[in-house]
Amino acid sequence: MSSVHLWLRHETRSTERRAPLVPHDAARLVADGVQVTVEESPQRVFDVEAYRSGGCRIVPSGSWGDAPDDAHVLGIKELPDGPDALRHTHIFFAHAYKGQDGADALLARFAAGGGEVLDLEYLTVDGRRVIAFGYWAGYVGASLGVLATRGTLEPLHPMERAELDALVRAAGADGMSALVVGAQGRSGRGALDALISAGAILDGWDREDTRVLDREALLDHELLVNCVLSSTPQPPFVGPDDLAADRELRVVADVTCDVTSEHNLVPVNTSITSWEEPVRRVADDPPLDVIAVDNLPSLLPREASQAFSADLVPLVPTLAGRRGPWAEARRSYEAAQAARGTTAAPAPTSATGAG
Repeated sequence: MSSVHLWLRHETRSTERRAPLVPHDAARLVADGVQVTVEESPQRVFDVEAYRSGGCRIVPSGSWGDAPDDAHVLGIKELPDGPDALRHTHIFFAHAYKGQDGADALLARFAAGGGEVLDLEYLTVDGRRVIAFGYWAGYVGASLGVLATRGTLEPLHPMERAELDALVRAAGADGMSALVVGAQGRSGRGALDALISAGAILDGWDREDTRVLDREALLDHELLVNCVLSSTPQPPFVGPDDLAADRELRVVADVTCDVTSEHNLVPVNTSITSWEEPVRRVADDPPLDVIAVDNLPSLLPREASQAFSADLVPLVPTLAGRRGPWAEARRSYEAAQAARGTTAAPAPTSATGAG
């Protein structure tokens, strides 16, 4: 793996404290011959000195633009607006392949610079994602849903799992009817675990349960946790016509948060909510609130980062040659550029791992 150079960038979003690569895993990679460069970050949950002691090179925040051509820039959330041309391989959640806001502009920057995106969402084997923050997204989303249903959800701040669990226990979910849609996926399993721990009266639906949607049964739950990401048209779970319906539903925790996609399955939710105001009311009679925080795992940054990093490290040996899931991510990038009428720059060769 000596040809691989990972460059862990600082996240510009102020609420983002996660890291896709944690210090002890970075040290393992360095010991195996991977070059790991880590940007300083005042908000990352892991101190930069922990990376330094593991053999990583430390550089200033935001310096990835000056990184060598062969650096693979590793992050989580969106890139800053500049530069206009991106020449490196960037590994992050780009959210740019389904017509999301800003997608075309982002892809144009990569086309202009000859770089590429290896979108973490598209690292797949047989169509299934091999790495994700999903479990903790579901766990946090369901927990916040309980707090919102009980009227105790306050502005968010990063915390440890024990603190979040204590808040949910104090709010009390006894007698609360909750439904997790997408229950067999990563996010769904996290949501189920949180709601079981909270003591809610719980149903879990997956693909077969929503093939013919029982809307009346869905609306008969106080809390809906949406963990379904759709790439094809299908009837929405909660649409505008349901706002005035006779329903028990009071809170939708939209973990998927696919608000700018044409395949949004909760179209009553049209924009994200913030850490400062995590809940938005979308109907008054009867009331319906939506939680649509698009970086839920960052509420539990340490636990989420450790789990994600553990899944990432085994994939690094195949990165330089774009083999396995990396090949799928590369094909997704090429398809997205082709849809714009742009030809993606050639993928880096396995000999150099250049990006």
